[in-house]
Amino acid sequence: MSDSADPTRRNRLDEEESPYLRQHADNPVNWQPWDEQALEAAKERDVPIFLSIGYAACHWCHVMEEESFADEEIAATLNEHFVPVKVDREERPDLDSVYMSICQQVTGGGGWPLSAWLTPDGKPFYVGTYFPPEEKRGQPGFHDLLQRLANSWADPEQRAEMETRAQQWTDAIESDLEATPGQPNDPDENLIQTAATIAHRGADRNNGGWGSGGPKFPQTGRIHALLRAHSDGGQEDYLTVVEETLNAMADRGLYDHVGGGFHRYSVNSQWSVPHFEKMLYDNAEIPRAFLAGYQVLGNERYAAVVRETFAFVQRELQHEDGGFFSTLDAVSRPPEDPDGDTEEGAFYVWTPEQVRDAVSDETAADIFCDYYGVTEKGNFEGANVLAVRKPVPVLADEYDLSEGEITEKLRQALNETFESREERPRPARDEKVLAGWNGLMISTLAEGAVVLDDSYADVAADALGFVRDHLWDAETGRLKRRYKGGDVAIDGYLEDYAFLARGALDLFGATGDVAHLDFAMDLAEAITEAFWDEAAETLYFTPTGGESLVARPQELTDQSTPSSTGVAAQLLLGLSHFREDDRFGDVAEKAIRTHADRVSSNPLQHASLTLAADSYEQGALELTLVCDPETPPAEWTETLAERYVPRRLLAWRPDDDATFDSWLDALGLADAPPIWAGRDAVDGEPTVYACRNFACSPPKHDLGAAVDWGEN
Repeated sequence: MSDSADPTRRNRLDEEESPYLRQHADNPVNWQPWDEQALEAAKERDVPIFLSIGYAACHWCHVMEEESFADEEIAATLNEHFVPVKVDREERPDLDSVYMSICQQVTGGGGWPLSAWLTPDGKPFYVGTYFPPEEKRGQPGFHDLLQRLANSWADPEQRAEMETRAQQWTDAIESDLEATPGQPNDPDENLIQTAATIAHRGADRNNGGWGSGGPKFPQTGRIHALLRAHSDGGQEDYLTVVEETLNAMADRGLYDHVGGGFHRYSVNSQWSVPHFEKMLYDNAEIPRAFLAGYQVLGNERYAAVVRETFAFVQRELQHEDGGFFSTLDAVSRPPEDPDGDTEEGAFYVWTPEQVRDAVSDETAADIFCDYYGVTEKGNFEGANVLAVRKPVPVLADEYDLSEGEITEKLRQALNETFESREERPRPARDEKVLAGWNGLMISTLAEGAVVLDDSYADVAADALGFVRDHLWDAETGRLKRRYKGGDVAIDGYLEDYAFLARGALDLFGATGDVAHLDFAMDLAEAITEAFWDEAAETLYFTPTGGESLVARPQELTDQSTPSSTGVAAQLLLGLSHFREDDRFGDVAEKAIRTHADRVSSNPLQHASLTLAADSYEQGALELTLVCDPETPPAEWTETLAERYVPRRLLAWRPDDDATFDSWLDALGLADAPPIWAGRDAVDGEPTVYACRNFACSPPKHDLGAAVDWGEN
């Protein structure tokens, strides 16, 4: 192969839009994107592929770049003996799923950067995550490892062993991700109670959340399971676990007390020090759990956390035309050395001196330091991650002030530390707009509009409009995944369709705007056409006819985002009420039954599928709200805001025939579906119909009474 015909003779990442890939465009490594050119070059050169998967806000990805990928000697070895390929996991979650599967099976763990060595046809034969440049603490040095693997590949006998292993590992990937059980089944009865019992038993009662020996991640699916189970008559202590977990996430280091929003996870079980990147999906899913907790527990702190997080997302992650960007980096340059090297958490941590420089009132500065635990010693590399350390009543006694005065001093100090922090060098922002992640944010904003303030519906509608305008092709009925600076790329995955459709349905529930329901129906139609496999009776993560990988993955477990299969199943169950046929309901039922044994044996690992199976078993509480959706009764909106109603399906219906006929036309329906059929306004007043599992209450004018009927 001549130099001119070989794309691997140079680094090609300067042609990519992904900020993560472009971060590596100046490396001496001849990085390739995952494309036909790179894969064909590996076959032509008959060398392995070195696949490195990460994302822009990944701390250890940056470390490995600085230590190894910027090293000329290491780069020379990579370039000579391998085809080095860089992948942004946020753009290509399918590739990440495939190769992370074998990493977890072989090593017992995973993470990013994910490092995998593949045969030229994509089959893995060696995997790991971060490798130091030289041997360290039992980990092989990256350069030595490259040389050993290159030598083994060049030896015919060793290469044969590597290829045999590659086939065995590929078979293991297929078994893990692609296969389905031979016999569908019904989920265990009362699965939500089983899930809640396990979640309750495994909770960390000292620190909140789950896990006691290391990193602690938000587990929002478990919170929703506990709340549902409690609402169905489960243990009162389920609520205590929810409260302990929400309090820990709100009060300690996971939460950004100055600017709002949540970091990715805590590096320890006490929630005191986070991994500082901020992801759009966390700042969607965590507030959604807080909204549910607020409805059940009534703690105003939870509502404040949601409002502050929404403000952060709008301020720092929103495109000027409405969509939401993906991430903020964990690292930035320190405020005392704005031209120096980046440091993790530099934007977020404080010393007592920095607080006193920022806060004009000396007493307010002292109260801030006492309240948030800012000390000279610090808890993170000589500085402090803020966390609530002393409650307001204790500070009131110590400072001989009223609780109201302490609160006002804290408010003043927070405002001034925020303004001071705005002058610091900022973390980098990954400005990809991803369809699925926007869908998660739209859902939570829509729920925020119901529970807190209807103005959040406008923010959600702007985001939905952005994604629809830029990523949805109405003619083909297909969705793209990523928008970046005018460039649109990558066919959407199941998560893009499912998360976005759920957002559109939730926004219909918040506003009664039939255009959102119509879009949700279009996306759901595409799900059943592109991702449903009738023979296997499952929903695959990649579309039919998409790129052929060594396995076609399913996404059944909740990881950093909810299981797309679980969200899709629940979505289709909800939307089935608005169809004249049973197509959506049939697909959802079959998908749930296909994986029922797997979900029943480990309901927490499959939290979203557990919630979907529970909805399938229990049935939705259909609330058909007959009125002018633009001006519903104030009592209705108050009830919806205050009442926690699991499995709630809001089905607005216009109270005049002309508007209702226009809705049916917009949805392409010849007749009213059951959720609307025959449900007219009674006595010329707004009317509620509550139904569950084909049983309905008499028409009511009081929404609270209708909900009471549905819960009895």
